[in-house]
Order: sequence, then C-alpha cells, then structure tokens
Amino acid sequence: MKVSREQVAANRQRILEAAGLLFKERGFAAVTVAEVMQAAGLTHGGFYGYFGSKDELAAAALAEALTRTAARPLSDLATYIEGYLSRSHRENRARGCPTAALAAETIRETDGIRAKMTAGVRQQIERLSPLAPGRTPAQKRQAAIGSWAAMVGAMILARASSDPALSAEVLEETRAWLSARAEARRQGNSRSRLKAIPRDLLPRRRPR
Repeated sequence: MKVSREQVAANRQRILEAAGLLFKERGFAAVTVAEVMQAAGLTHGGFYGYFGSKDELAAAALAEALTRTAARPLSDLATYIEGYLSRSHRENRARGCPTAALAAETIRETDGIRAKMTAGVRQQIERLSPLAPGRTPAQKRQAAIGSWAAMVGAMILARASSDPALSAEVLEETRAWLSARAEARRQGNSRSRLKAIPRDLLPRRRPR
C-alpha cells in the first residue's frame, strides 16, 4: 500500500519527536533506532525510508528540539531564568532544554550533530539578547551569553550531582547570582543615563 506524502511527513515528524524525547532523557548513545521507532508507533524496518543513519536522525532530532524550544515566547529574562533553574526542569530532562540535556554529549558526536548544536547556541543568544541588561547591543549580547552559559552549566551540574542539597544549592545560587548581576547592570545604566543629562536640567538642591 502506497503511503501519501502527507503521511510520510507526519511519520517523519513522529520519529523526530520520539527521538528528541528519548535522546534528551537517555543520551544519543543509549537509545537505539528500534526504540525510537517503537516509541513513534512505527516498524523498525521502515526507519531507512526516512533517515539514512542514526547520526542523521540525531542531527535532525536535535535541530527539531532546538527550534521548538526557540519558538516559545519569552516575556522577560528574569522569569525565564527562574523557570529554567527550577527543580521541575531539573527533574524533567525529556521535556526540558535540549542544550542542557545534550550539550556535554554533543562534544563527542559527529560534525553534523555539533553543527546543529552550534546553530542552536547562536539562536538562543539572539533570542535572549534583546531581553538582557545593557545599554548597547554589544553589552546586551555579552549579558545574554554570560547568562545562558551560567544557566546551562548550572543545570548540567545540578543534574550530575548525587547530593540533593548540593544540586538545589547550585540552582538557587546561580539564580541569585544572575539576579544580582542584572540588578547591578540596571543600576549602572541608570547612573550612566543620569550623567548624560545636562547639569542645568537636573533638579537643583535647596540650600539648607
């Protein structure tokens, strides 16, 4: 029975979504093609009608997961940091950030998989930069990179720790540090704007 183009596209999407969840939960190496196809509700033998290899699937599934994450709306950086560095995110690798789940493992993967992760990093920096503190685009980009690196690193360390107290501390202290950095940057920007106002326009103090 011939499968329509629409059904082929739908099946491919099911495979990508199933692979993305499994890879984030268990890592690239620990997941087999058979497990992905079973999770997608398709037969193992049909895999090569959609992908040439497991590496090709891994690259496509990573790109899909990163794109899906980047499509979620952001209101402000503080709210995003609070949700990202949370216990619920730490406990839910499969439904969480693909960068935190797979970045460390991507180091040892193929150039194709690393290229997808690289594109995802660039995309996330561009996504966070407009929300980051700073007076200039360069300052905002610097703050976005620093914040994102701290967030991902903290989540990886929190998940890696076998000590629940230390894991929670890593998340809590990183949230506090990022909040303090953002507040210091905002105060610095306010002082800079104040200095830029001509003195004759500033409110005059009344003599005592």
